[in-house]
Amino acid sequence: MDIYDFNVTLENGTTYSLDKYKGHPMIIVNTATKCGLAPQFEQLEELYQMYQEKGLVVLGFPSNQFKQEVASANEAAEACRTTYGVTFPMHQLTVINGGDADPLFDYLKEQAPGTLTPAIKWNFTKFLIDKDGQIIERFAPKTSPLKMKEAIEAIL
Repeated sequence: MDIYDFNVTLENGTTYSLDKYKGHPMIIVNTATKCGLAPQFEQLEELYQMYQEKGLVVLGFPSNQFKQEVASANEAAEACRTTYGVTFPMHQLTVINGGDADPLFDYLKEQAPGTLTPAIKWNFTKFLIDKDGQIIERFAPKTSPLKMKEAIEAIL
């Protein structure tokens, strides 16, 4: 099993396979529009704009796991677009921890466990995946997305 075996659903309900991004580096991030770390949307968008021509894809997965997200995926995506200028794909509200966790996030946590526990501890945990679908690094919620530039450039 690899990252390309997972299907995900955009905020509008369209489901697709991550196989669509084979050959592209990706940042997969759990998000929340009401989180104090939400200004990271701007930096994630900056990375997306900076490296999109070289194939980088940023995929946002809103989650209310920490009670800091709006009621629906459409509302979350709209808040991201209007408040932070996000143009990268946003997905359905996603459970990231526990027995009902989305299989993609279970896989990410298994492949790149966090410190002390594999659980995602907060919003804006970022996973960097290379062009071959290998998880290169897990970045902590408080790590600025712009601090990922060196690691991104190394896999482009």
